[in-house]
Amino acid sequence: MEPVIEVKDLKTYFRSPQGVGKAVDGVSFKIQRGSTFALVGESGCGKSVTALSLIQLVPEPQGFIAGGQVLLKGRNIVDLPEREKRKIRGTEISMIFQEPMTSLNPVFTIGNQIVEAVKLHQGKTRQEARAIAIDMLEQVGLPRPEELYYEYPHRLSGGMRQRVMIAIALSCRPDLLIADEPTTALDVTIQDQILKLMKELRDTMGTSILLITHNLAVVYQNAEEVAVMYGGKIMEQASTKKLFRNPMHPYTIQLLRSIPGIEKRGMTLETISGIVPPATEYPAGCPFAGRCPREMEGCAGIRPPLAEREPGHLVACHLYDADFMSKPHSKPLKREAEEAEPLATPPGERPVVLEVKGLKCYYPIRKGLLKKAVGHVKAVDGIDITIRKGSTLALVGESGCGKTTAGKGIIQLLRPTAGSVVFHGTDITGLTDRELKKYRSEMQIVFQDPFSSLNPRMMVGQIIEEGLKSLKPRMTRAERIRKIEETLERVGLTPEMRHRYPHEFSGGQRQRIGIARVLAVDPEFIVCDEPTSALDVSVQAQILNLLKYIQRDFGISLLFITHDISVVEYIADEVAVMLDGKILEHETAEAIFAHPKDPYTKTLLKAVPRIEQAAS
Repeated sequence: MEPVIEVKDLKTYFRSPQGVGKAVDGVSFKIQRGSTFALVGESGCGKSVTALSLIQLVPEPQGFIAGGQVLLKGRNIVDLPEREKRKIRGTEISMIFQEPMTSLNPVFTIGNQIVEAVKLHQGKTRQEARAIAIDMLEQVGLPRPEELYYEYPHRLSGGMRQRVMIAIALSCRPDLLIADEPTTALDVTIQDQILKLMKELRDTMGTSILLITHNLAVVYQNAEEVAVMYGGKIMEQASTKKLFRNPMHPYTIQLLRSIPGIEKRGMTLETISGIVPPATEYPAGCPFAGRCPREMEGCAGIRPPLAEREPGHLVACHLYDADFMSKPHSKPLKREAEEAEPLATPPGERPVVLEVKGLKCYYPIRKGLLKKAVGHVKAVDGIDITIRKGSTLALVGESGCGKTTAGKGIIQLLRPTAGSVVFHGTDITGLTDRELKKYRSEMQIVFQDPFSSLNPRMMVGQIIEEGLKSLKPRMTRAERIRKIEETLERVGLTPEMRHRYPHEFSGGQRQRIGIARVLAVDPEFIVCDEPTSALDVSVQAQILNLLKYIQRDFGISLLFITHDISVVEYIADEVAVMLDGKILEHETAEAIFAHPKDPYTKTLLKAVPRIEQAAS
């Protein structure tokens, strides 16, 4: 059977002041009709650039396709004129982008945006296009499609906006659907719905799917074949079951070992040393050289071919090349990573640091010319929690359930409507801003998106120093500098990095800076608001290890807000499940995962994608 799309030796390069970056450098694969092909790897490995190359949307003039072919149903679309490429986009290849809010036009209704695609690519009348649009909204499982047709994107939830993106992408019944991180930052229940929907539409329409994601459990549950990408090249490719049950490339093995889970509780997660280098600095040989635990002397200079090492299993690694391994340059540079040592287990009986009783956070609903309050949104509606010294309470639930509002209400970034927050015996809810200031250094928050919470005009040292100046005014300049450098080293960064700006760091490094800013003021309690939600599994493992070490060494208590259940299984001592501003179930982590009682908790756990034990 002829594949829907076949990529042959694709090369997509970018011009930059530092030189030519080989973002995609000789990638080949094919996708069969009605199947799902997954592309995985860390951020910066070339996954999204590969997708943009397939749909012919590489940003020019900096980016250009330097070689290779993209055969769509046997026709090379790389050399087609732009007029012909526009006809292909939408009708034969469609794409769901990672962030639907930035992809949907905020000034047009949902219906208009689907109608525009249908009219442009199918030549239908507006009345026909409207009927197709409403039918597609119904097919993707959106309620009241006739009403949603007239709604604007900002009035929809994240999951609903993602469904609209799928409706637009599939409205012209394309041969290939490219889904670039379609479920990143979505709740597990919404993620489960989106993935099931894509599967159903694939099976009914015969559409092929290229799934790009860093969630390996999603890949295991949804793809027939998977390719692992690093440094612009494919490192390993096989059927999904074969690759997960017998990973062969050291990079694939390290990725799988980085995944948190309940079986790794109390252990240090394995991580991949270093970071993905810029595309202008890839080594001439294996791109993973320099980070690989099994690197040999010749790896950085000699490129390993992507060859079949087992039937249907392609691997680009010198470890499986008998000729290479027989030469003197096969001498190992470093030992393979040792088994991680267990983290110290905190004592069972720990003193209470924080006690929350009847916490309520209401927002008034104002209408009319005088903006009179006609009701309230009960974001947090009477919750009770207790957090002990050196322990982690995970607050889980779907978006909009009140988790972040609760976290901000507890540390008084939002003033609660009612209830008490007792910190070390003092109810801080009734304190004035002046009285509250002395508690600010003891109660801190790590925000979800470090890039938007770090001032882009300030260097890292200035960002951290700002908190020290405000909360520890008696410190001298020399003491502040020494504290900044010590804190940066504590979170795995170097003192010299205090002279750099936030945009010069990777996502994982920026999250470390956010944690460093918090740790510099010596807190006892930290709210971690989705600190790993959009990170690669390897970077996520580094951040989770860092939080564990900090907690062990300094006895810091954590309120960990997240929707990633695998992270909760690994890091939490206790779990509170939240819905509609209320806590439905609050138990130890072991009890919640072994014997969930509330139906909503059972639904959450059932929706979590899993990699079978045999695959680990």
